Amino acid sequence: MDVIVRGKNVEITDALKDYVTKKMSKIAKLVNHYADVKAHIVLSVEKDRHIVEVTIPLEGYLLRAEQSHSDMYASIDLVVDKLERQYRKYKTRERKKVTHDNTHVHKSAEPTELLSNVVRRKTFPVKPMTLDEALLQMDLLGHDFFAFTNAETDNINVLYRRHDGDYGLLEPIG
Repeated sequence: MDVIVRGKNVEITDALKDYVTKKMSKIAKLVNHYADVKAHIVLSVEKDRHIVEVTIPLEGYLLRAEQSHSDMYASIDLVVDKLERQYRKYKTRERKKVTHDNTHVHKSAEPTELLSNVVRRKTFPVKPMTLDEALLQMDLLGHDFFAFTNAETDNINVLYRRHDGDYGLLEPIG
C-alpha cells in the first residue's frame, strides 16, 4: 500500500511521516489482497486541534476516517483504530453479501460541469450496488447522504439520513 501524506498548516517531519507509515502498516496488512491501494492522508492543525483525515479507495468502496485530538500522534492512533473497525465491518458485510450475490461490476463516474458557486469537486467510482451495500458504504464514510447506481434499476439514486434517524431514498422516475 502506498501511503501519501500531505500537510495543511503543519510541517510533515520525517518522524511524523515514519509514524504515519508505521501505523498504516496495520491497515496495509488488512487490504494487501487489493491491487494498487493508495492511502491518502492529510494532517492539519486548526487552533489546538490536530486533525488526521484518511481516504483509501478499495475497488468501488472508500474507507474514510477523520479524527482530531490535541496531540497529532494520538489523532493518528485514533484514526487507524477507526479504519480497522470500518474495514472489519465492511468485510463482515461483504462476506454476507457474497453468499447472496457473486457479481461485482465496476463503472467510473462521468465528469460533470461545475457551476460558478461550487467550491469543491469530488469524483468517486460508481459501482452498481444494492440498497444494503449503499447503506453500509454511507455508514463507512460517515456521511449523511450517498449517491450510487442502484443494481436493480441501473439508475443513480441518493440515499440520505433523515433528522429522525431513519433513511430516505431519492429515485428518478421516467
